[in-house]
Amino acid sequence: MNIIPFSMGNEIAARNARIAEAMAGEGIDAMLLSSFANIYYATGRVFCGYVYITADGNATYFVKRPNDLEGENVVRIRKPEQIAETLAGKMPATVAIELGLAAYNTVLRLQSVFAGAKVADATPIINKVRSVKSEFEISKLKTCGIHHEAAYSRIKKVYREGMTDVELQIEVERILRNEGCLGQFRIAGDTMELFMGNLLCGRNAEAPSPYDFAMGGEGLDESLPVGSNGSLIKPGNTVMVDMCGNFNGYMTDMTRVFRVGAISDLAMRAHQCSIDIHRRLVKMAVPGTEAKVLYEEAMSMVKEAGLEEYFMGLKQKAGFIGHGVGIEVNELPVIAPRSRDILEEGNVIALEPKFVIPEVGAVGIENTYEVRPDGLECLTNAPEEIIELY
Repeated sequence: MNIIPFSMGNEIAARNARIAEAMAGEGIDAMLLSSFANIYYATGRVFCGYVYITADGNATYFVKRPNDLEGENVVRIRKPEQIAETLAGKMPATVAIELGLAAYNTVLRLQSVFAGAKVADATPIINKVRSVKSEFEISKLKTCGIHHEAAYSRIKKVYREGMTDVELQIEVERILRNEGCLGQFRIAGDTMELFMGNLLCGRNAEAPSPYDFAMGGEGLDESLPVGSNGSLIKPGNTVMVDMCGNFNGYMTDMTRVFRVGAISDLAMRAHQCSIDIHRRLVKMAVPGTEAKVLYEEAMSMVKEAGLEEYFMGLKQKAGFIGHGVGIEVNELPVIAPRSRDILEEGNVIALEPKFVIPEVGAVGIENTYEVRPDGLECLTNAPEEIIELY
């Protein structure tokens, strides 16, 4: 089995060239990638081991597992010290490793492998490179959006009166898996975890969580305190569905809201405000726009509508209204008040201006967009109004 899928040869070469260009800008001679997300980006598949990329864009693949990978520049290893043996006489003066992701002991071990080399952090460099998607990646995200939308269109059909939020979430998960969802919610960072997404009903939307998500929820157990908690879905409640869009290794992020019976005018007004924010930012978010300007515009609209109390949480508020998506669900750029990110053509971002209304639940939409020269193009085109379950 070849390490790089045959159809991705040119794509991978182009990615390595972009990584090499970014390294050159930082005065770095080589980069060693070890996290699954970055290995997938650099090769088109996941394996246990390392990808070593030099400043000329050439790559060597040091593979521990699986044992059936073959191909040019594949080197079988059992331990990272064998990397030094392969590179004997060609060791870099400066090497970037994933200091922002690797465990301390792993960092120490890799530093000893590259003894004498200056060590830099690969994490911000590779994150920046990954934030600008190629046409190949955009096509995968568009495919995800189509499947994501198809799955959400069937949610109303599986609802039954008297359901709990957990029961409905299980049915939504089943729909997604049958649609082809891989089930993995890949998230960057060791303080973020979630199973296939978030479904919030009624008052549970008010519960804060320890995770840096836009919405919280109590969860079913203290070991995973986020999301559905077994609440009965009752008249006057909203049900916010923010579930996994990973159908091919790339992820779209989409939120839609459902209701049981009539809900308050406040909730309806807040939901429309969310839609209005999307419409405004779609036109504003052209390449060169500061991410923080988008946040400021959204906040201005929220204040003008008198909805600041409910925006991005009730008891605990999220500090952002959007984020990049791709291989992971939380990539660059970040749409936040202190963000230093500037939009580039090819960024893919999820915008999620949301509100929590006391006793009703969460409202607001989330869409995934591609940043294009004339603004944002939506990749998740499901109906945006609140959908009545019965």
